[in-house]
Amino acid sequence: MTASVTPTHCPYCALQCGMNLTPAPGGGVAVTERADFPVNRGALCGKGRTAPALLSSRVRLTSPLVRTGGVLVPAGWDEALARIAEGLARTRADHGPDACAVFGGGGLTNEKAYALGKFARVVLGTSQIDYNGRFCMSSAAAAGIRAFGLDRGLPFPLEDVPRTGCVILVGSNLAETMPPALRFVTELKENGGTLIVVDPRRTRTAEQADLHLAPRPGTDLALALGMLHLIVAEGRTDEEYVRDRTSGWEEARAAAMAHWPEYVERITGVSVPLLRQAVRMFCEPGNAMVLTARGPEQQSKGTDTVGAWINLCLATGRAGRPLSGYGCLTGQGNGQGGREHGQKADQLPGYRKLTDPAARRHVAEVWGIDPDTLPGPGRSAYELLDAMGTDIRSLLLMGSNPVVSAPRAAHVEERLRSLDFLAVADVVLSETAELADVVLPVTQWAEESGTTTNLEGRVLLRRRAVDPPEGVRGDLDVLHGLAALLGVEKGFPADPGEVFEELRRASAGGPADYSGITYDRLARENGVFWPCPADDDGADGPQHPGTPRLFLDRFATEDGRARFVPVSHRPVAEEPDDEYPVLLTTGRVVAQYQSGAQTRRVDELNAAAPGPFVEMHPRLAERLGAADGDAVTVVSRRGRAVAPARITTAIRPDTVFMPFHWPGEGRTNTLTNPALDPVSRMPEFKACAVRLEAVRKD
Repeated sequence: MTASVTPTHCPYCALQCGMNLTPAPGGGVAVTERADFPVNRGALCGKGRTAPALLSSRVRLTSPLVRTGGVLVPAGWDEALARIAEGLARTRADHGPDACAVFGGGGLTNEKAYALGKFARVVLGTSQIDYNGRFCMSSAAAAGIRAFGLDRGLPFPLEDVPRTGCVILVGSNLAETMPPALRFVTELKENGGTLIVVDPRRTRTAEQADLHLAPRPGTDLALALGMLHLIVAEGRTDEEYVRDRTSGWEEARAAAMAHWPEYVERITGVSVPLLRQAVRMFCEPGNAMVLTARGPEQQSKGTDTVGAWINLCLATGRAGRPLSGYGCLTGQGNGQGGREHGQKADQLPGYRKLTDPAARRHVAEVWGIDPDTLPGPGRSAYELLDAMGTDIRSLLLMGSNPVVSAPRAAHVEERLRSLDFLAVADVVLSETAELADVVLPVTQWAEESGTTTNLEGRVLLRRRAVDPPEGVRGDLDVLHGLAALLGVEKGFPADPGEVFEELRRASAGGPADYSGITYDRLARENGVFWPCPADDDGADGPQHPGTPRLFLDRFATEDGRARFVPVSHRPVAEEPDDEYPVLLTTGRVVAQYQSGAQTRRVDELNAAAPGPFVEMHPRLAERLGAADGDAVTVVSRRGRAVAPARITTAIRPDTVFMPFHWPGEGRTNTLTNPALDPVSRMPEFKACAVRLEAVRKD
């Protein structure tokens, strides 16, 4: 331990819960309560409590591995880095810079995300970089930018949620995905507010709701339009707000009025009386919020779906006002910061657009390069993975496991195998790392310092508490070494503090301005909300306080008005038919996280959630002849998966649910559809047509 008590943050979801690390009896570290952090106030889920288990050398990589004779064998760092540099250089020489690709992760710190984007564009000269956050909140980001001119997961702190009058929670199971956040909706109800949950399943979160709406998967857009129709028909719009603070209302209203309640009932399965009840609960309090998560976002129309819920907020004056608004419950630990600082295919640090000449000039000046040498936008995440082995010949991957997490995963695995060269930097030997030519063991949360940005836009400081095992290096050190081997001696420091100082300059003046944030300040405060510009004159004086609440005076559009966007219902990309008559939807369980590469190595978490399952309604199970625990084969047009049946009335009879944390025959993403949203390029994880084929009696 570097100190007796080290305050830091959980390595998992976007809450970034505060925790203390203390020396444990017999060695190692233990997690103890940190009640001063306002997001979790000391509460932690099982994943956070058991996070130190991943620091053990027993479960993680401690030596570089190189593929020799078809198998991965231990090697020294010099050899491993030389092989990566040689593989990337050879590809660039033979096929051009865009034949090299970089794929990042939403769990990387801001410093790593920044350095990775810079490495791709400056050292490799490639446009081909994206990250797994594209699979998480990209539709909400696109809708937020379209409506408000700016994307930040929540434009207000979580502490505002209990003080509003009504929350509509769309496609989120907080009780399992972010358990410490459930207290905010519990307090909402204790304060007299109401909770509406929109979810095809009666989840643990839906059980807390005052009203549960269970639409057919992929019909959230129609549901929101039906509610907006009723708001207009019942005279519940805020005409003054719409006139003074928005634009585009006439077109959006006309689109909504085409979705009359009985039509929406036929599409969604949600009855007209329930629609009317939801509208009344949302409109009657003085304040209200809509919070979305992956349910409405992971669709081939996710941007329009989120846009419809934003329109609902705008029509009722519930955005840019205290204790009201639209927000996205960002999923991954640094999903927010990860998309702000350059790992996304179309963005530069500070959430600047890669196509903006002024943004290119600013960042190029910070980087000391000619802006004309900056590549343009590249492929989105799935399109990048799909191009491997054809246009893309070599890949450097950090902090992601697409063999399990990507849609149409068997195809993605095949594409990875077809590469000329694959290098992976990770904490553990993930299913993707097992395919690599070189695997690098890197540090993790408690072994390094750096910043993350949680779902509120609150920039936080993770502190180094322990030394990494011998043989393990940081991702920044990896990029430093590779840049030098590829001919760029300067500009890639291994020290996160140096990287953050450059990030501050690169972000200055951008939508996500971090220039007024320092490590010293983060160490003193419980995070700082961006945008937080530095003082122009650099003089000593009051610091910018940060911006906990956005849009109170104006929106981030050119004219300061929020923009309605007219949207209309359209079906999912793959509707059920006679051959594939059931809809599959996917999600998480409380004891596992994302692809499970780390949580599946923690004994306590594995005992709580040892494997995949197929959740189905008793009527569907009866038609199939399946009993609880029977192994069921689920087949889509992309492949098949096998998992035990879990029979429950908590799901619609026309729908099955599978969690996506496991590889092998129960790999859910073998089944999922990579149909992409035309704006966000988000794949349609949440709805695809399947059939239930075979049952084994074990």
